[in-house]
Amino acid sequence: MQINQNITSDIKPREQLDFKLNNEIPKYWFRGDAYKTRIVDGFQLAFPEGERYFITSVRFFRDMVQDPQLQEDIRCFIRQEGQHGMMHTAFNKVLAEQGMPVEKILKREKGNLDRMTRQYSPRFNLALTAAFEHFTALMAETFFARKDVMAGAHPRVRALMGWHAIEEMEHRAVAFDVYQKAAKGGYWMRVMAMTLAVVKVFIALYKLTDEMLVADGFKLGKRLTMHLKNLPWLFGPRKGVFSSMLPNLLDYYKPGFHPNQQAVIHNYPAWIAAYEQSNDPLLAGEALYQAAF
Repeated sequence: MQINQNITSDIKPREQLDFKLNNEIPKYWFRGDAYKTRIVDGFQLAFPEGERYFITSVRFFRDMVQDPQLQEDIRCFIRQEGQHGMMHTAFNKVLAEQGMPVEKILKREKGNLDRMTRQYSPRFNLALTAAFEHFTALMAETFFARKDVMAGAHPRVRALMGWHAIEEMEHRAVAFDVYQKAAKGGYWMRVMAMTLAVVKVFIALYKLTDEMLVADGFKLGKRLTMHLKNLPWLFGPRKGVFSSMLPNLLDYYKPGFHPNQQAVIHNYPAWIAAYEQSNDPLLAGEALYQAAF
């Protein structure tokens, strides 16, 4: 495949964003559906701790990078990830006010990530970071390429997720390039890390979703019913939220793969144009959604 140069040409940290994340956001902000809401809440809840882990993993090799452009990309990557942590912390405060055990979950996730940092080599932690970054970047395709996926979502939360997806697409190759060029990481470690990352993502996602549903007061039988009922939405063969990302995910296992071989989603320019014109992430998020198929 030919590398799409448009992806890495402009990694822009965007700061002082206001998504108006407050108690006006309804408890079940995604179609009034408890399960769909908590799945997405679970997907994003650990982002603040995850972003710190990603930054730490990349920073370890920063002084070994010789390429000035990659050094600049690392600088922008760190600034973007820092903003992601701040904005998702703001949303987590909303969840905490709704009765979600946010502090308990974040403390546990920090312990898990700290343990990974200690137990794995710096190179493998970087390989995991590259894998997590690629998986998170696929969030753009998964949630925002098709209008039906995020239909009925509260516009403020949808805008938050959309902005994060846009910036993940912009910097998704940074950890990968540091892994190859500075850490001198190879193919087998890279694909082992992706396999482990996928397992960790889905174990954590289901655990966090179930934990929040418990906090919402749903009993075991009801939660099991909800999990089973939503399997087609998540993993259906044609338009499942996560199964639809499988082809792009499997590309990562090709020996000559590079993240920039995958084009940005078709509505990426709509977000960029709207944000550059308005400097408003809410308007940009709405433009991204309206331009989806």
